Amino acid sequence: MPQTITTGYKTLVDAAEREIETLPAAEAVKLAGRSDTVLVDIRDIRELQREGRVSGAFHCPRGLLEFWIDPASPYHKPTFAEDKKFVFFCAGGLRSALAAQTAQAMGLKPVAHIAGGFGAWKAAGGPVEAPEARPETKLSEKK
Repeated sequence: MPQTITTGYKTLVDAAEREIETLPAAEAVKLAGRSDTVLVDIRDIRELQREGRVSGAFHCPRGLLEFWIDPASPYHKPTFAEDKKFVFFCAGGLRSALAAQTAQAMGLKPVAHIAGGFGAWKAAGGPVEAPEARPETKLSEKK
């Protein structure tokens, strides 16, 4: 029997956005480089390699978020123990809403996420480090 999904991702994201702070990208750009704020990039490493990085952002893949936040976890990252505001972002602002909601539910505060994610950040003129150039792979010449 096929699965019946009763709650879709849009409903989950809408619920998350009712519980957390959502920052317009232009406002988030003003937070870059501040000592009281951590920009948390939850995109997959392949997205960073392909699209570039927000200068100074802390990279935490979405799949490790709960483990890196929890001080009882063997994977805990000290960045999440700092007394700062944590501003999450992904590519388009959906995953980061869910990540910020989860972080807040775990007790991390204050948290927010960037509406429109990395795409909106770039459009707002936020600082971006270009993706690293990947070496070309050349096929062996046939003789």
